[in-house]
Amino acid sequence: MIAIDTNVLLCHLLNDDKAQARKAHAVMRSSEAVLITDIVLAETAWTLAGKKYKAGRDDIVRAIDSLFGEPHVVFENPQVVWAALNDYRRAKPVRISGRNRVADFPDALIINKARYMATQAGDVLNAVYTFDRAALEIDGAVAP
Repeated sequence: MIAIDTNVLLCHLLNDDKAQARKAHAVMRSSEAVLITDIVLAETAWTLAGKKYKAGRDDIVRAIDSLFGEPHVVFENPQVVWAALNDYRRAKPVRISGRNRVADFPDALIINKARYMATQAGDVLNAVYTFDRAALEIDGAVAP
């Protein structure tokens, strides 16, 4: 197994630097399993949504969803990533400071990972506390 950093994943997804993209594609097509950690997924979503790329929710959903079709990609927990992706896809906009805002993918990943970790510990997740009003639209998030 090998693992990749956010910058390799972004080059693979975006092809914005041709030389680096060729190398990133080669890594992704290696015969070894390619681990994409939760933090790499979160950083990727933040970067795509940021000022440089300005990707919308549909773009981010497509990018992460496409990774499930990669033959050698391994996630920390694919069920958690899939559940987070679906929560993110379904999140409803919330009006905050005169703007519509929607929970981001990292919010959904945090909540779903917490739920999974509680289950693994033989417990039930009662809540993920957050001040993020958009994240409160995801089941399991609660304001303190």
